[in-house]
Amino acid sequence: MKHIIINVGRQVGSGGHEIGRMLAKEFNAIYYDKELLNLAAKESGFSEKFFAENDERKGFLRGLFNLQSPHISGGSFYGSNFSQEGLFQFQSDAIRKAANEGSCVFLGRCADYILRDYENVVNIFITASMDFRTDIICKSRHLDHEQARKFIESHESRRAKYYNYYTGKKWGAAESYDLCIDVSILGIEESGKLIAEFIRKRFNL
Repeated sequence: MKHIIINVGRQVGSGGHEIGRMLAKEFNAIYYDKELLNLAAKESGFSEKFFAENDERKGFLRGLFNLQSPHISGGSFYGSNFSQEGLFQFQSDAIRKAANEGSCVFLGRCADYILRDYENVVNIFITASMDFRTDIICKSRHLDHEQARKFIESHESRRAKYYNYYTGKKWGAAESYDLCIDVSILGIEESGKLIAEFIRKRFNL
């Protein structure tokens, strides 16, 4: 099978994690979600915890001059040139390095933008109705419906700001993706199968 890159953008609670893992298994690809934080930490010399605390947050290096030594695990920070975009650059480098090594599925983190000049890339965006997503978050986070809705709104706002800030595009806008799908219509499993079929046709697999 040819080397392919699948980038999955997703609304909070839409089943993006599950579908990403399904696609990785289907196409014998490595799945990267939180795993990217570890890769980026190794590249940068910062601790993985620091990346996790600032994951998909816009402008998260404003207070970097106030960092204490526990955040550093060794290595250099691009010649100690601290900038607001520093962590994003480390993560971007980790994404490119992984993409160069073989087939991958990347979940979020602007991978569609970072890998925009790569060949054999397909960009997917997964959406679902608010009721569908609220039900999923209620079960996974053990929240009531009001709490789940607030969780979705706050995390989605952060995710959109992050994407828009670093890409100059609008998060979730159809023109940024090859396929947008509402999983609340067919369900997560059947939507995953439909996406897989689309990818096979896209790459003549």
